[in-house]
Amino acid sequence: MSTRQDRIKGFLKEEISEIIRREIKDPRLGFVTITDAEVTKDLRHAIIYISVMGDEKQKNDSLSVLQHASGFIRKEFGQRAAMKVIPDIHFKFDTAVAHGSRIFELLQQVKTDEKE
Repeated sequence: MSTRQDRIKGFLKEEISEIIRREIKDPRLGFVTITDAEVTKDLRHAIIYISVMGDEKQKNDSLSVLQHASGFIRKEFGQRAAMKVIPDIHFKFDTAVAHGSRIFELLQQVKTDEKE
């Protein structure tokens, strides 16, 4: 990954987090955390990885709200970024966070079992 892609990735994470927190007022939107971002080499597409606290319904509702608002988020990002091309923004769940949490739980369980 190029240095430019890295800078844009960091800027995307920072600015989209801010846009979600301050601009999107949908009550279905849960507690969303931007965990990572990927940008294609041509900078035309960006995948924003999110983590949402709550049950499956809250997670799916939050993802739906973000997907629906992606055009608005892209426009807001475009106003903040000095770029010729503003990437199309796509949201996906970050499964690594849930996977890591599950591994931690299993390790804690093994540790408890060993003590007994």
